[in-house]
Amino acid sequence: MKSLGRLPPFSPLLHRLMGELALDAVSFKTLSDLIEGDTVLASNVLRVVNSSLYGMRARVNSVRHGVSMLGIGNLRNIVLNLSVSQLWNRIRTPAGWSMQHFNGHSTAVAMLADLVALETNAEYAEGAFTAGLLHDMGKLVVAMALPEEFMEISRLAGADWRGEAAHEEAILGLSHADLSAAALRHWNLPVPIVEAVRCHHAPPAEGRLALSSVLYVADHTAHQLGVGWRAEVAADGDPAEFLNQIGLAGKAENLLGEFARSFEASRKLS
Repeated sequence: MKSLGRLPPFSPLLHRLMGELALDAVSFKTLSDLIEGDTVLASNVLRVVNSSLYGMRARVNSVRHGVSMLGIGNLRNIVLNLSVSQLWNRIRTPAGWSMQHFNGHSTAVAMLADLVALETNAEYAEGAFTAGLLHDMGKLVVAMALPEEFMEISRLAGADWRGEAAHEEAILGLSHADLSAAALRHWNLPVPIVEAVRCHHAPPAEGRLALSSVLYVADHTAHQLGVGWRAEVAADGDPAEFLNQIGLAGKAENLLGEFARSFEASRKLS
């Protein structure tokens, strides 16, 4: 838990941007001015908006134009994804850790969670992308602070990603979901996101679809598509299985198709 203090902080710019993006009456000019203040972020936003992911007919050359074309929801997801990817690259990890696979799985769960939340009117749907992107932070904390224990958990779990939590509990006394929630509290993220991440392996069974249930479905669907956080994880089931269980049987094919297009485009940008 002490190692949380060694995590790089979210930049002041990201905190300001996320604060502005959460407002009901947000100014495109304010957002553009903030993004233009960070050369790397500005160039990456333009790179994304001009990619095949958004299919713009004419090239977008100004941040303000790009912000207006993307819309608030897409901009929030893009800025967070770019910022967190840069954050991961600043962290030293042990041998056997693949930041490429970890980042790919995190991005896949974020995209799937966002799509599921919108289709189901889930609780705190606006936090789905953020929660998905950061749901496995605890695994990174273990790898960073306790590399020997991390290697032992990985050895015991092998390709069985479903059994990892049990090995974490046996060796560490807590799970990566607990550590993920602790990391997000350390970063002062909204309580609904923290709680959803903490419960994403054991979501509530009844009531309106909880954000933790969205993460659970997105996480399992990503693994069934073969997008795991470790190279050993392979596709192992029907990707629509968990989508069908939450009432998306008639929409699963289109949702998975939309995810595949977006995820493939995002991988080309990484």
